[in-house]
Amino acid sequence: MELFKNKRLKHILALGFFLFLVVGTVLILRRSSEQNVWQLSEGPVFGTFYEVKYQYAEPLDEEILKSLEQVDAACSIFNPESTISKVNAGDSTFADTIFTYALLWADKVSRDTRGAFDYTVAPLVNAWGFGFKTGQFPTEAEIDSLRQFVGYDKVYWEHSQERGGLIRRADKRTTLDFGGIAKGYGVDCVARMLELKGVKNYMVMVGGEVVVKGTNPEGKPWSVGVEEPVDDRSGATSEINKILHIKNDGAVATSGNYRNYYYHNGRKISHTIDPRTGHPAETTMLSASVFASTCMEADALATAFMVMGPDSTRAFLARRPDIRAYIIYNDNGERRMWASKGVE
Repeated sequence: MELFKNKRLKHILALGFFLFLVVGTVLILRRSSEQNVWQLSEGPVFGTFYEVKYQYAEPLDEEILKSLEQVDAACSIFNPESTISKVNAGDSTFADTIFTYALLWADKVSRDTRGAFDYTVAPLVNAWGFGFKTGQFPTEAEIDSLRQFVGYDKVYWEHSQERGGLIRRADKRTTLDFGGIAKGYGVDCVARMLELKGVKNYMVMVGGEVVVKGTNPEGKPWSVGVEEPVDDRSGATSEINKILHIKNDGAVATSGNYRNYYYHNGRKISHTIDPRTGHPAETTMLSASVFASTCMEADALATAFMVMGPDSTRAFLARRPDIRAYIIYNDNGERRMWASKGVE
């Protein structure tokens, strides 16, 4: 009798274990199937378009938009209720967390590039007619006047236990503008949200700024196309100069001067303003694609490299092995391409 009970118990346990395996396998397969679903979220943002491809069980459109809207609410000069708009208007000196993070990064890149990137350059950009499309070229006297309150060294950040971050400006006319990092910052915020959701494979793009992780839907490394820098203000011409395959997770941003420019008295004037001189950057650089750990830094450095030119860019990269780049420039009428170590 005892033997019969033991056999019966063994059969019950074996049957229970078998059912556990079956149910567990079904759940695992179901979960795996759900994770293999590729989602697409896209739409207008920051005056351009965003596109997010990711492998997840359900759409995350609301979370993606929320991440982008948080950056807009802190960093957009076109949003009158944003933190940066209130600071510029003198209505507030309070800096929320998102704004403070953007400011600290903008200041870091400004110092690292010795002013080739400067988040206070907007008055000069606007004076040259690219900010508000005035088409009016400033006089030397106007440039000298504007340069008195342009400069990242005229902005100070203080910490207050009562209110957190406080922004001080040496001159109230100094205007902050995060346009050179906002798109990259938005990409980083969306990527961070996907990381917190446990997403392993994704691509986040806002305009020309991109962050990728894992592999694409075909199971291959993500690829980024670098446009051929052909002068065309209409944007109708779009040829690919090089395909860059991103084998490691990371961010890439591209800047070029072949879309926005003027011809004045037979001379081509780039939209890229050199904050150090107050004039359009006079370099032979045509395009700069920058790889970095954050899209915000890649975005800002791509702008800086367009100002610095090929030689200074290569010297900068020699000091910063954590940053990689692919540049296209003009060499006595010949188009040249150069890639730093690790770019393929």
